[in-house]
Amino acid sequence: MKKIIGIICASSIVFSVFAQDPSYDELTGGLNTITTAVPFLLISPDSKAGAMGDVGVATTPDANSMHWNPAKLAFVDDEMGFSMSYVPWLRALVPDINLSYLAGYKKLNDNESIGLDLRYFSLGDITFTDILGTTIGQYKPSEFALGTSYSRKLSDNFSLAISGRYIYSNLTGGQSAGGIPTVAGQSIAADIAGYYTNSIRIGDKDFDLAVGGNISNIGSKISYTETSVKDFVPINLRLGTAIDTEFDDYNKMSFAFDINKLLVPTPPLYDNGERIAGMNPDVSVVSGIFQSFWDAPGGTKEEFREINYSIGTEYWYANQFAIRAGYFFEDDTKGGRKFFTFGSGVKYNVFALDFSYLINASRAINGNNPLANTMRFTLVFDFGAMRER
Repeated sequence: MKKIIGIICASSIVFSVFAQDPSYDELTGGLNTITTAVPFLLISPDSKAGAMGDVGVATTPDANSMHWNPAKLAFVDDEMGFSMSYVPWLRALVPDINLSYLAGYKKLNDNESIGLDLRYFSLGDITFTDILGTTIGQYKPSEFALGTSYSRKLSDNFSLAISGRYIYSNLTGGQSAGGIPTVAGQSIAADIAGYYTNSIRIGDKDFDLAVGGNISNIGSKISYTETSVKDFVPINLRLGTAIDTEFDDYNKMSFAFDINKLLVPTPPLYDNGERIAGMNPDVSVVSGIFQSFWDAPGGTKEEFREINYSIGTEYWYANQFAIRAGYFFEDDTKGGRKFFTFGSGVKYNVFALDFSYLINASRAINGNNPLANTMRFTLVFDFGAMRER
């Protein structure tokens, strides 16, 4: 049973288990988190962004741009690249949950690029029992998403991209829940992204400025039973900007800022089963996206609480050694995730190795946060550079 509870936390409410302050009990200030199916799609998969407070929509293009903003792939410098990432997840809850991420890209020409990524989320081993405690089965629940993207420059400074993704989530292995047979959840989703970059001059210094936007996981709802009950996938709006400069031939630094908002309905407020505030959450995907901007039962004030903020910085020495740091903020009434991040990277010839570490800054119950001490590891290969050598 402990493992089942861990699975529920990891796959259903992983982004809303941190706010536990009982004083949030009023309409416009109460705890009202938004939950979706397959939240693993929102987990930051790579160490670079993970070390910079989960920023990435406008940072320098690389092999992991498929997750953050596929439109950046049109501006990658190398002909082809590939990365592998590993994230031990929620180790404060259970010891064997992890995320593996593979991503790569190929430039077709100076204006076009294609990308491919695969993320696999393993939730370890669970033992199913009946109401009497008798073992009825054992299973290894898992989820994965396979995606591809196409990015094209529309000008020297601007690009657009579209991505497609197949999502598969099998949490029970067909076991019955409350006498109801379960099935694996499946969905098809898409991303629409844009990226703009240009050089600007401030004082006597040249800067590279970038702005990005990505609406990700626009897809069909998921159901884990044969009934009509279906859950939204985590449709997400990400907007951000980044600026970087070279101080000299050996030193360069960048700063980035992102905001995120889930484009799914906010849970309304009920009293004795009757909705007294908010809007009906049982709507279509398209209606849910538009409704998400004004359906919070607390009004505009609560809508702004649904926006998450990230800020990060990166310093490179001789284009070989990197140091990164960042901060992520989520309102207490929407989950309360707050954490500092830091990490480093080293680049040598055709590959780079990155690492990140997360430090809890939230007010979660008893001072504990399931995300505390999260580490990420990423290995990046530049096959284009390999062929040049």
